Amino acid sequence: MTMPDSPDDPNQAAGLEAQDGAGEPDGFRRLWTPHRMAYIKGENKPTGPEAGEDPFCRIPSLSDEDGLVVARGELVYAVLNLYPYNGGHLMVVPYRHVADYTDLTVPETAELADFTKRAMRAVRAASGAQGFNIGMNQGDVAGAGIAAHLHQHVVPRWGGDTNFMPVVGHTKVLPQLLGETRKLLADEWPVD
Repeated sequence: MTMPDSPDDPNQAAGLEAQDGAGEPDGFRRLWTPHRMAYIKGENKPTGPEAGEDPFCRIPSLSDEDGLVVARGELVYAVLNLYPYNGGHLMVVPYRHVADYTDLTVPETAELADFTKRAMRAVRAASGAQGFNIGMNQGDVAGAGIAAHLHQHVVPRWGGDTNFMPVVGHTKVLPQLLGETRKLLADEWPVD
């Protein structure tokens, strides 16, 4: 489907001409995020399970600001997702390079659960999140972006957060820079 330079029909100007079939692309214009495609294609993505090769092994050596670390525990840390599904999307990650949830020690499991609760409290306090999606993708076939290093997602949700931008523009609108979000959540992080 080609887009005319200056059509007289407003539907054509918006790219809304009729779709000819399931195999044809829809008529909506796209907002592109090429950095996301680089990630999807695996550029600079770890290729093996070796410790130290993945971002989750490297992030703890960075400053909180540079690594987007919200909080650090003894066995796990909370970090903002560089490619968030929603504003405030955190991940709780063990320092130890471990791929499978069943390989966590009892203390790691306990701290991961505690940090998940703290993450929820911090996000609620900072942004008024109304709900959460919490989970982990175990293995490449389950959709793990970095399967070699376990990480639990804590994704805040609000009524109406499934707006038109991801569907129409294939773009997620985030109201803050990640560094600003990191500071807000770190300031709200519950302390014992």
